[in-house]
Amino acid sequence: MLDTKSKLVLKILAKESSGGSYKIFESADIISLLPKHYRTDSEGIRHILTHLERQDLISIKYDDDDTYCLAVLPFGFEEIEENNIKPKKDKIKSNKITILISFWIGLLGAVIGAVITYLFLKIF
Repeated sequence: MLDTKSKLVLKILAKESSGGSYKIFESADIISLLPKHYRTDSEGIRHILTHLERQDLISIKYDDDDTYCLAVLPFGFEEIEENNIKPKKDKIKSNKITILISFWIGLLGAVIGAVITYLFLKIF
């Protein structure tokens, strides 16, 4: 499972290196492409890249200080596509339908329970 910052770095790497070929990246370039509230230092980028490599999402050929030669692996591209496929609007719509169905079933159960209780008290 990837955190938001790792997903953003993976998307940046995939966008910059097309076709899964190796490309040279500098950590300063990666940092500058991150949104402001997700920016980190070069040590943070090193940890994120190591984590992505351990997850078999990228392959690092070599790293020299803050320069990396790396490629995004096919599994990394699949991870990006899976995150883009899930539309939030459909998920919200299905949640609303579930809530409405639950409400009507609960209301029906309450009415049936009240009728049974009324009949039980009327008989006894």
